[in-house]
Amino acid sequence: MAAAVAWLVMVFSDITVVFSDIKGLTPDAPWLPKVMLDLYVISLFYYYKFKIERDESLNFTDLLWRVFATGLVATVISLSLRILDFLLGSTKLASNVFFVDVEYLINLGLLLSFLIAAGTCWKRLILYQKSKWLIRGWFVFEMALLVVLLSDNLQIAVKEWLFTTISIVTGLLALILSANMKWVAYLNFKQKWTSLLLLLLSFFYLGYFLFTANHFSDEIRIQSTVFLDFQSHIFNIYLFSFVMLYSIFSFLVILFNLPTSSVFEQKLEEVVNFQRISQSVQTEQSEESVYKILLESSVSSVFADAAWLEIKGEHDQSRLQTYQITDDDARKIQEHLNGRHVKGILDQSTDKTRNLSDHLANLKGTRYRSLMAFPVQVKGEKIGTLALLKELPEGFNKEMTQIVSAFANQAGISIENFRLLKEAIQNERYKEELKIAKTVQKSLLPQQLEKDADFDIAAFSESADEVGGDYYDTLRISDHQVGLIIADVSGKGTTAAFHMSQMKGIFHSLAQQQVDPKEFMVQANQALKYCLERGSFISATYFVVDSREKRIYYSRAGHCPVLFYRASDQKAEYLIDKGAALGMVKGKEYARIVETNTLNYSPGDVMVLFTDGITEAKSPKGDEFGLDLLKKTIVEVVIRNPKEIQDHLIKKLYAYTGTEEIDDDYTTMIVKFL
Repeated sequence: MAAAVAWLVMVFSDITVVFSDIKGLTPDAPWLPKVMLDLYVISLFYYYKFKIERDESLNFTDLLWRVFATGLVATVISLSLRILDFLLGSTKLASNVFFVDVEYLINLGLLLSFLIAAGTCWKRLILYQKSKWLIRGWFVFEMALLVVLLSDNLQIAVKEWLFTTISIVTGLLALILSANMKWVAYLNFKQKWTSLLLLLLSFFYLGYFLFTANHFSDEIRIQSTVFLDFQSHIFNIYLFSFVMLYSIFSFLVILFNLPTSSVFEQKLEEVVNFQRISQSVQTEQSEESVYKILLESSVSSVFADAAWLEIKGEHDQSRLQTYQITDDDARKIQEHLNGRHVKGILDQSTDKTRNLSDHLANLKGTRYRSLMAFPVQVKGEKIGTLALLKELPEGFNKEMTQIVSAFANQAGISIENFRLLKEAIQNERYKEELKIAKTVQKSLLPQQLEKDADFDIAAFSESADEVGGDYYDTLRISDHQVGLIIADVSGKGTTAAFHMSQMKGIFHSLAQQQVDPKEFMVQANQALKYCLERGSFISATYFVVDSREKRIYYSRAGHCPVLFYRASDQKAEYLIDKGAALGMVKGKEYARIVETNTLNYSPGDVMVLFTDGITEAKSPKGDEFGLDLLKKTIVEVVIRNPKEIQDHLIKKLYAYTGTEEIDDDYTTMIVKFL
């Protein structure tokens, strides 16, 4: 609105100045159009600063679309005026200097709007992965443009050497800043082509408006030289040059990076495929699933047309798994090579597998002319052969051979791990889980809890089976912050122990980054969503105790509510906050489900963390211990230290159930503030 008002005043005052000049009169305020132009530019600058610069949802291509959309709207409006001129023809209105001046000022306003919008978008791109010197450089650049704008339009007296220095600094900064193109590396192949098209359209807009502004200014200059001339204002030229310069740099860098895009994406796909094979033992249910992943990953990574995997079974009988080729065609190629006594096809020697095109060229009835094969080994014993096919002769190179070799080796390791795991489950499940339980429980749960002058902690954990699914831990984040976590993995057995180890790694990694509790849960959910199998989840509550602020920041992910006793009120209550368990919501919408909650604490306050095994413990009659009895039990001994409160709770719990044989894990963490 401020920009619109400034533009209207600028138009009215400029027409007045032109009218006075034509009539030979002295205008009352010849400086007013220039002042209004300054206000128009500054208003647009702040408009786009809030509209584009602070919109964190915009990605790289979105910014280019904003530039394109702004230029498109401005160009359509300008072309509409050109059509109006065409319809008016040679009428008096079309040649009227005041009408031409209004058209010129409309085009000038559109051009500046487009330039400032583009400059704001370029700023977002330039300051991607920003550094201190880059921020300072951009600040100096903006200040230099502001000085040029004020000195240009307001005719501030600036010495020639100083203005020359400012111009040189502005130009050098524009060149240096325009060379910052780190964002280009994060575009995929499709996004780069889209960006090139949008930049080409931006070049068209810039060229069109430059021509249009010069055309109208020339027409006005014939009758009057006193008007807002685009050509005589250095700020306009500087801003136009910067936008054009960065557009050219961006276009050239993206264009020259196009050949590497497919290679980069291919390498990324190789890493993903390798990870799929590595994690297949955790997620797949049979060896056949691992074989399928191996075939798909190998074919996509080396751009093969077909593949087969021959696995040796019992009594030396083999079974064949194919991908985009029939079993008959695969057998036909095998028989052809065996009939020609081709040696070395089943080993990993690139010298022996490189020239197999000569042998396939004589095979009729098949379109494949290149073959690359590797053995799949488990414990040094060959269990099968992986073969890849291409329709082109000499279709495989050394790099492709190394990639498939790594896949085949990793597949052998995954299959070996799968068989070992299957054997352990089938033959020695109880013994193996007992062994794992001792190792996992010892390594996952902390041997010593974090100490702090502001509070004291006691924790207790008892597993129902050999391997528990409960986890608690503490970590010193800074000199005044301590992180606490309590979690419960769904299910039991080795899978629960494995996910507990993942949770421990995530806790120690994210807590040290000093992220707030909500961001902790979001990142933890992102890390776990590919690791947890379908139907599995982890409930957790993460706390950050800040002794400087005397405040607790926490986020709850579907875990049991926190029991908090306030000494000042002598009252205990459960803190029931929203949040879904980790792994239950896979998408980005998880960030809207969890939140960071705050809680002040005072000396004497007590915070009780627990898992559902405590409240769901049943009496001989089948009644659950429940939240009410838990609260009552804690309030009875709330004046004691955490260890004594914990001992009282566990003693009361075992007395309630009437046995030490528990159905679910018991875990508590009691924090008392000093």
